[in-house]
Amino acid sequence: MLKLYDYELSGNCFKIRWFLNILGIEYEPVAVEFYPSKEHKSAWFKEINPLGQLPVIDDNGFRLRDAQAILVYIATKYDSSGNWYPSHDASQTGEIAQWLSFADSLTATISSARLATTFFFDFDLEKCQTGGHKLLRILDEHLWFQEQQQLEWICRGGHPSLAEIACFPYVALSEEGGISRQEYAAVRRWTDRVKRIPGFIGMPGIFPAGSWV
Repeated sequence: MLKLYDYELSGNCFKIRWFLNILGIEYEPVAVEFYPSKEHKSAWFKEINPLGQLPVIDDNGFRLRDAQAILVYIATKYDSSGNWYPSHDASQTGEIAQWLSFADSLTATISSARLATTFFFDFDLEKCQTGGHKLLRILDEHLWFQEQQQLEWICRGGHPSLAEIACFPYVALSEEGGISRQEYAAVRRWTDRVKRIPGFIGMPGIFPAGSWV
């Protein structure tokens, strides 16, 4: 059985849990405490991932780190529909790949702002927030143009892709880093659509469409 080294409050871990749920894949979660103990930097965990980062999967002895790499692996191996990462179409996979890279930039900005405000990491909060707003403006403009072409998702193809899975979590958690989405109407419409994808699950700070807390 696939094993996931996981932290409940991590957006990057969440995207793996969520995608596994969409595909109906059973897995064994292994909790690793990111905060306050920083267990991901412990000696035992660095034997699993020398970078000391989450998430990591172990699929019957094949070990893989990096959330975006894990998404590509899971989609390639387990998604029989071929919709999430259509490896037969070079232009679509290339388009998805550029948004996987964009998701890494979201981690470096919005996630870092959240770490500073919620977990008291010593990051330059203003710089992280400014970078987060810049990325949200780029995403908002892209989604607006997509909507003008009657397209609901980040990439072409008429259905959600790994771009949604990769980019959504830290966009949805941006308020926890003091980054408001109020001025990004297309982004807000997109997050609502994403929450309605069959198999969507929540995490602390992210709730399914229509939920009240």
